[in-house]
Formats: sequence, C-alpha cells, structure tokens
Amino acid sequence: MAPSLVQRLGVAGGRPLVRALVGTSFVRRRLARSRAETVDGQVVDAALAAMLELEDRVGESELDRRTPGEARASMAWTVKVVDGEHVAGVAATDQVVGGVRARLYVPDGLPAPSPAIVFFHGGGWVLGDLDTHDRLCRRLAAVGRVRVLAVDYRLAPEHRFPAGVDDALAAFRAAAAGAARLGIDPARLGVAGDSAGGNLSAVVARRTRADVRRPAVAGLIYAAVDATLSSPSHATFAERYLLTRRKIDWYLGHYLGDDPAARRHPDVSPLLADDPGGVGPTLVYTAHFDPLRDEAEAYGARLAAAGVPVSVRRFPTMVHGFTLLGGVSPAAAAATDEIARDLGEAVRRPATG
Repeated sequence: MAPSLVQRLGVAGGRPLVRALVGTSFVRRRLARSRAETVDGQVVDAALAAMLELEDRVGESELDRRTPGEARASMAWTVKVVDGEHVAGVAATDQVVGGVRARLYVPDGLPAPSPAIVFFHGGGWVLGDLDTHDRLCRRLAAVGRVRVLAVDYRLAPEHRFPAGVDDALAAFRAAAAGAARLGIDPARLGVAGDSAGGNLSAVVARRTRADVRRPAVAGLIYAAVDATLSSPSHATFAERYLLTRRKIDWYLGHYLGDDPAARRHPDVSPLLADDPGGVGPTLVYTAHFDPLRDEAEAYGARLAAAGVPVSVRRFPTMVHGFTLLGGVSPAAAAATDEIARDLGEAVRRPATG
C-alpha cells in the first residue's frame, strides 16, 4: 500500500518539512480554505485544517482498505511526523505489571512515592502501542509532574473484547497493589487515556468502584463511551475531521466482531451502564470537531447526575486525536499541556478514601 502524503513528506524531509508546509501562512490558508466552514460557531484550528487537507489530497485513506497490520504501521509512521518534540527530563523504564507490558515514566527530580496516572493509549482497540504514545506520556509526566504508567494492552482482532478490558483492569490493580515497587502513592493513583484508552479508563473506574484502591481520578480524553453511535455529533462529523464514521465502524468490527449486542455492553458503552455512579472524580475532555464529542459530554452529565464530581471541557478548535498532533499545531500542543496540568493537579489533591 502506498504511504500517505504526510508519511511521504516525513521520509523526504521529516517533521520540519511538514511543519514548514502547514506553518507557512500562505500555504496554510490555501490548504485550510476548504475546512473553513463554521460548525456551531466554531472553525477548526488553521494548522490542523491544513494538515487534514494535505492528507486528503493524496486520495483515499480510510482504514477499511487496510489490514490491521498495515494500519498499525501507518499510525506508527505518521505519529513520528505529526507528534510533538521529544520531551527531555523524563526517564522511562519498561515494566511488566499484572502480566501486561507497560512503561513507567518518571520526571527528573520527582520524589517517591508520588502521584501517578495509569495511561491507556488510543487507537480504536486495534492500533497504537507504547511507542505511538511515548511522547504524549512523557509530556503528561513532565508537565503534570506525576509518574505515568503506560499500559500495552492486547489489541483486536487478534484479541477481541474483553481482552483489552481484562488487561487494563489487571494492570491498574497490580499497579495499586505494587505501588511501592513503582514509586507510586497508591492513594493518589489515577487513570487516563485518549479515545479507546479513554473508554478503558472509564471502564476501569467503574469496575473498580468496590476495590480497596479505586482510581483517585479518571481523565477521559475524547473518549469513546457509546458504541451505538447514536449521538448527534456522529452525524455532524461523519466525514472530513480525521475520525470518520467508516473508521469507527472498522475499529468496532475488529474489536467486537459480529455481535451487535456487544455494542450495548457497559464495558463497551459506559454511557449505557445502568449504574454509572460511585466512581471517583472524573475529568472529561472533548474536541468540538469530533464525532465522539456528544457521547463523552453526555457521559459527563450522567456522572454528575449520579453525584460524581465531574469537570467537562470542550476544546473549540480541535479535532479527534489532537494530543498526538502537537508537532503541527501549537494550539493542540497547548491544549495537551493544559490536560497534563489538570490531571497532575487532580491526582495530587488530598485523598478522600
């Protein structure tokens, strides 16, 4: 399969060439012009709009034309081009936690034990790994001043639902039980993740409500929480803004197989759970130009109605996946730093039991 235009540019000149193209005002304006429509009073960030148009001009890039292996290679390649710079001052060591591969990030000078976040990467439960989200985890650790334990849970279709859920639960529980070995304060141990990883974070928070150590905070970054895809934003943003309806269907098909009832399972669709309450404080982050926007915000509202302390924040010019796009969009990088600071502050708050 031919590489995407973003990938070809990466081979030709690396990240600086892509940044030069989308960062030059004339080129950016020309590329972004077709994305300049206003949706509910907002216009997508110009650098992200230019990147999306640049990618589209190479032709069809939908996942349904690829095998999972091809798609994984494409994501790994593209992230190296569009993600932010390497973050200095963070040590990383590979671990095995609860029988699951993981990577522990520790900012320089952070004493032990410290607050920490168990992080689950995005990628539709099919793509992504410790390396695709390495820079993001380093940024969360450095800016948030917390330890970050990234979890390399099993992926579909080789390991369909509930394998990823099982690994996420095992890793969190093992991190809480083995906190001393990891330099973690178990009373200030949270979970967070982007997209499918946000889904796993919500599931872990709900499934561990009765544990001695439940997550002190859950950070849900443009999380997938309703596999029925019935929220209005799925229709509004079905095309053109990175995460399309066809991509979502491809992910869910690999993750769940042919079982339509699985889409309503609470470990797939936390929004549809009969009993969403009883979890710790939750931070919900959404992007305006994202088909998952409305379901994530509805989940925040359900949690709040159940008595959970919730903060819901929408980034008005962002698209799905913006935490991995800081290399081409200063606004995306700034938004990611804000999330990192929020998570760090939230998990450092005095434990409530």
